[in-house]
Amino acid sequence: MKDFGAIMKQAQAMQQKLADAQAKIAELTAEGTSGGGMVTVVLKGGGDLASVTFDESLIAPGEGEVIADLVVAAHADAKRKLDAAQAELMREATGGLAGMPGLPKF
Repeated sequence: MKDFGAIMKQAQAMQQKLADAQAKIAELTAEGTSGGGMVTVVLKGGGDLASVTFDESLIAPGEGEVIADLVVAAHADAKRKLDAAQAELMREATGGLAGMPGLPKF
């Protein structure tokens, strides 16, 4: 059996790695696009919508439904990218142990 002190040091090191990874996640941004780049959204690490950009050609009468669909698609694209980046950071922080009891699942 390992020395209890060594086990505690390993646990503290893992906690620090997780805290560092969570700080990096908070700083992440992900950009998603749809409509061939006609709509772009940027999400912050927590999933909050930071910005939306429209191609000028979309801003015409009768295009509201198209714009709404493209925003939803761009958001989904950015969210997928953000989730992948967060999962990779957590895999790096946990050494592949994410999902074990007591650790976040990514």
